[in-house]
Amino acid sequence: MSRIFRAVCCTLLIFLGSEVWAGGVLRLGNNAEPETLDPHKAQSVPAANILRDLYEGLTIEDPHGNVIPGAADRWEISNDERVYTFHLRENARWSNGDPVTADDFVAGLRRSADPRTGSGYAQILAPIENAEAVTAGRLPPEALHVSALDAHDLQIRLRAPTPYFLGLLNHQATYPIHRPSLQKYGEQFARADRLVGNGAYRLVEWVVQARVTVERNPYYWDNMHTSIDRVEYFPTEDAGSEFKRYRAGELDVTSTIQATQLPWIRTHLSGELHLEPYLGVSYYGFNLTRPPFRDNLKLREALVLAIDPAIIVDKVMQGAGVPASGWILPGMPGYEAQRTAWADWPWPRRIGEARRLYAEAGYSPQHPLNVEIRYNTQNDNRRIATVMAAMWKQTLGANVSLVNEEWKVFLQNRRQRAVTQVFRGSWIGDYNDPLTFLEILGSHHGMNASGYASATFDALLARAAAEPDPQRRMRTLEAAEREVLTDLPVLPISFYVSKHLVKPRVLGWENNIADIHYSKDLRIAPESAPH
Repeated sequence: MSRIFRAVCCTLLIFLGSEVWAGGVLRLGNNAEPETLDPHKAQSVPAANILRDLYEGLTIEDPHGNVIPGAADRWEISNDERVYTFHLRENARWSNGDPVTADDFVAGLRRSADPRTGSGYAQILAPIENAEAVTAGRLPPEALHVSALDAHDLQIRLRAPTPYFLGLLNHQATYPIHRPSLQKYGEQFARADRLVGNGAYRLVEWVVQARVTVERNPYYWDNMHTSIDRVEYFPTEDAGSEFKRYRAGELDVTSTIQATQLPWIRTHLSGELHLEPYLGVSYYGFNLTRPPFRDNLKLREALVLAIDPAIIVDKVMQGAGVPASGWILPGMPGYEAQRTAWADWPWPRRIGEARRLYAEAGYSPQHPLNVEIRYNTQNDNRRIATVMAAMWKQTLGANVSLVNEEWKVFLQNRRQRAVTQVFRGSWIGDYNDPLTFLEILGSHHGMNASGYASATFDALLARAAAEPDPQRRMRTLEAAEREVLTDLPVLPISFYVSKHLVKPRVLGWENNIADIHYSKDLRIAPESAPH
């Protein structure tokens, strides 16, 4: 009798617990104001964070970063690994109740590849047959090898086997489009009163520079397992201000942590601190399309040699990162990360070589380099730029000025290359493969802010894309990274560590290398949890 009673009580508690623990509001710090919520035009991490709630790709990731079914519940891959057939969930719905169809994904992929859309991520579709010709404007979007076999079945043909292809299908550039909304509103469809998505949440409010609010999409196919009712995203470019809001109870999760605050946090909030290796690189780029860096490799070499990433990571970033001596994050399966030729040189030898190259590039104490470092608003960015300027001044005698810009202005200037000389950059991998870092330096890639154009590098990427043997492909990509470290369009500073503070009331948070956290996978604990 007592066993039966205990079993009934346990069952009742589980049932009641599931009811009590459902609902609530999640308040997220989200760094900068999103530049757009058009999935095929968005470029920033803050925009991508919101778009993952509003849309769903054919695949998604579980809390540990593994690729799992999303809008497609299953798929088949042909024997030659070039044809993928996806089967959409029969109960997949848009946030207005319309069925999600294979044609919606075809339309989204074509729109993303269409050069008229102006997507900075169009090149992510390069594995698809004809994609490069479409993005270059040589073929119409309809030539992209994606097709709807029927309402629920979609087929994608690749130009060559692509081992990471399933992983990139959760990127916003591959999201479907609600065609009636696009037809009705044109490019203005991505507003709070218009946007129709297929994700776990729907957009209900967007107050610029204040808040983006999303609420549960009742038509989402897995809505019964979504717990949190509403998510509020707060843009706060200043990490110090974000930390104050977190401590005041206004935020449940911070987008980042200011380096100078880490020692205090490690002492007083260690249980809420989440640090994790992150698939990203922080760097400074050289604008190769205009002086002083165009056709001046020796100057770039001198400036790279004169920067000590270890000091920046240790002193400025408080150890929250890994000093970078190459472009690709070490540890990717099957890939040997490359390093600069001087990575192991003692500091005096680096300084001597930097000064020799600086002189050979035409500069001296009587004729110093006058250069500008441009970065987006954030205290850590300012501190790093300040240290770099001091290193270049002390070692080489260069005169360095710092320019701080609001995020949208900074993105625009970096993309147009009209005024930038040295600019802050960061890249978060879209999939766990070295190509995600290398492809953005391709001469025609929309995210190539340095204007790097190397026929040798482009040829290596093309060879890797057509290489069916996985080992030979990796060796080709290693050669491409060596080319980057020889030509130096970028100055790598550090490999990222994701840095968040997470309130104990937020349940289900799992650290992962992609730092992707879907709101639908999280829960909010009640004020007084049952024991």
